[in-house]
Amino acid sequence: MLAVHLVSFFFSKLQEDPTKKVDRFLHAMRLHDDQLIDISKRFLAEMKKGLSAESTAAAAVKMLPTQVRSTPDGSEKGQFLALDLGGSKFKVLRVKVREDVGIRKGGVELEEKTYLIPKELQVGRADELFDHVSESLKDFLHEKNISPKKKHPLAFTFSFPCEHPSLDQGLLLNWCKNYRVRGLEGKDVVKALKQAVNRAGDMDIEVLAMVDDTVATMMTCGFDDQCCEVGLIIGTGTNACYMEELRHIDLVEGDEGRMCVNTEWGAFGDDGALDDFITEFDRDVDAASLNPGKQIFEKMVSGMYLGELVRLVLLKMAKLGLLFDGHVSDALRTKGKITTADVAAMEEYRSGLKNTKDILTHLHLSPSPDDCIAVQQVSTIVSFRSSNLVAAGLTAILTRIRQNRNLRGLRITVGVDGTVYKTHPQYSKRLHKVVRRLLPDCQVRFVLSESGSSKGAALVAAVAQRLTSQRRKVDEALSLFPLKQQQLQLVRSRMREGLEDGLKSRGCTIKMLPSFVYHTPNGTERGKYLALDLGGTNFRAMLVRFKRQKSRLYHKIYTIPLEIMQGTGEELFDHLAQCVCDFLDYMGLKKARLPTGFTFSFPCEQSGIDTGTLVSWTKGFKATDCVGQDVVSMLREAIKRRNEFDLDIVALVNDTVGTMMSCAYEDPQCEIGMIAGTGSNLCYMEELKNIKKIEQSNGSTNTNKGKLEGEEDENAAVEAVKSDVTAEKSKMCINTEWGGLGDDRCLDDIITPYDTEVDIQSINPGKQRFEKLTSGMYLGEIVRQVLLDLTRRGLLFKGHVSETLKTPGIFETKYLSQIESDRLALLQVRSILQQLGLHSTCDDSIIVKEGSVQSAESLKTKEHTRQ
Repeated sequence: MLAVHLVSFFFSKLQEDPTKKVDRFLHAMRLHDDQLIDISKRFLAEMKKGLSAESTAAAAVKMLPTQVRSTPDGSEKGQFLALDLGGSKFKVLRVKVREDVGIRKGGVELEEKTYLIPKELQVGRADELFDHVSESLKDFLHEKNISPKKKHPLAFTFSFPCEHPSLDQGLLLNWCKNYRVRGLEGKDVVKALKQAVNRAGDMDIEVLAMVDDTVATMMTCGFDDQCCEVGLIIGTGTNACYMEELRHIDLVEGDEGRMCVNTEWGAFGDDGALDDFITEFDRDVDAASLNPGKQIFEKMVSGMYLGELVRLVLLKMAKLGLLFDGHVSDALRTKGKITTADVAAMEEYRSGLKNTKDILTHLHLSPSPDDCIAVQQVSTIVSFRSSNLVAAGLTAILTRIRQNRNLRGLRITVGVDGTVYKTHPQYSKRLHKVVRRLLPDCQVRFVLSESGSSKGAALVAAVAQRLTSQRRKVDEALSLFPLKQQQLQLVRSRMREGLEDGLKSRGCTIKMLPSFVYHTPNGTERGKYLALDLGGTNFRAMLVRFKRQKSRLYHKIYTIPLEIMQGTGEELFDHLAQCVCDFLDYMGLKKARLPTGFTFSFPCEQSGIDTGTLVSWTKGFKATDCVGQDVVSMLREAIKRRNEFDLDIVALVNDTVGTMMSCAYEDPQCEIGMIAGTGSNLCYMEELKNIKKIEQSNGSTNTNKGKLEGEEDENAAVEAVKSDVTAEKSKMCINTEWGGLGDDRCLDDIITPYDTEVDIQSINPGKQRFEKLTSGMYLGEIVRQVLLDLTRRGLLFKGHVSETLKTPGIFETKYLSQIESDRLALLQVRSILQQLGLHSTCDDSIIVKEGSVQSAESLKTKEHTRQ
């Protein structure tokens, strides 16, 4: 009775609009945006599952790493053979990439020949299939007069799911697209090809790369459009690939750069993730397939199945009396009688209804005009669902790329291939429209792969060759920086000799300047002191209070303009006096005459704790009329000229001495101070008996204790205490001024051409060579010199030397620490380069990071103390 009522109901609807009738019948196939967003989120979750080592084994979407780490940059060149195997036919090609004059747009020239693969080979043995492929390859070489004796690099497009341990290996996971070749699943496809080539004889073939057709599509389109980082196939089968951040691919070692991931999205839904979207027609198609329960997504969207889905819908509607007056022909009952090409023909804008009538008539049906309209609507809905599902999957991929790069919007190109996309204009238009609607903040461009996947496979090989050559040249350039143990020991030995020579006499490259600081703090220091610190582009004024082994610090930082740093000495010290005046006014201490310590981080010869004659400027300072003068006197005179306040300057110390004293206040065992900042220097407590260049006296002498308190990276607050010390003086702090090591050319065997260029362009050529190898003032400039050289050699930024890159000092040392410390280093690198107006690829960013790290680590071992 229920069946009778249903038939009566359907017959009562025969007179209504045929499109509405179909809409109601296929309502489960009409997906709205909320459903598509839901499907997209499900696919995004499947992608994460497939990328994770913990869940990939159970993942339906396998997310296979391809070992393809870079898209084309347009500079690739070479001549390659290519094989393209993935359907009932396969191609053999000769691909020339920028090899001949007059090559057509894109710089790639193709010669190809298509060979059939008999059906018996598609379900036969693996050796039979590859013997046929190798014999066809041999025939192609003979026909094109390609010498069999010469070694020929070959790229192989193999459009079936494979794991890739390396670029030239592919372990077949499973067959699809009606292939069921025996004896190859789980084995290396490239090895099988090589063995077949050897059996054929008279060919010298080197397989450089094996890729999936989606990867090849992305590479083909990427040669002309460097924004292309997604490949999409919508043809007999369907699949997608994209460039994933390496740090997210658990199955591949390393975390720098990107790698193309073959999603194998055709298996989406094999674990039930799409069960609430699967219709009875999808279940029928799946049950009748060669692999029931597998490739569910592919069976809902790909060209192999769209025609069959339409046939099953028409068959059901005809049986219910909703079409053809209930008549069902034998042809309509026959699997495969409606093809995806028929679906496209029925959807054509102008001739769709005529094509529909012709196709139905060919199926021995007598359709009415309303039947034709209804059948056309069925085709549209089935096709529209396919494009919607593809759009949802593509939206997930683009969303992941955007999230990986922490971007609100995204400008990206999708390379597309496949017969459904190529021959079905309405399909491609709907796909574009839905993707852009689901991702309104993204600029998505679709590019059709005109040359097929064969060109892409050859480009994979060409990119691999380019990267190998580039890697070798970059490694050669950067190999100048790492120092072997033997070299480090030699540096240590020369540093030791320099320290000992400096203790004995004046005029040595390592100055070994006495500081007249005889003791480190013992924790009993009390009082309120003013501290001044000059050692770089900033000047700090501080008030330090000591009480019960605790200190409290108030400070203010003042900038030293470049014109002051390199003006006259009087202008420099007047500027310092003005800063001190401002600070005392700020603290309400202008009328107090505080004991003051002056941290002056430049080489000075001291004859007492409160005097110091400047030996030379460093760190970019070049103020005139200062070298050879007592800097404490110059500061006192500047204060006197201002006549607004007075100071009791009781101690002059180098920043290394201040650092040692600061740390010794907390740890009495501290007897070394080191600065690794804008400049580089070290001090330590030396036995008085070893300091030959000063008069040694054990009598009562006015000496001072110093205490330096400050933030860890500045070490700039000096506590100056002037008191009589009656204890025996057995040690004195020595300011080594080790930055001068190498001024006598003793380090020439480790100095690179980049270091030499930095030295030549500095304001003190030939001086402070060790400091120029190690300090913050110069490391960024060393990196810039490396980048400039690599760019001029065409290894970076496509060989484009920008005005930015030519600018001295533009690559600041702070960028090195950001690059080295940031967990997402490549994102940081690209951000820095963009700030500098340098447009980089992912490969550029990797090289910049490596260059930065190598330059920063060029010298690690330094002599801190002498025995």
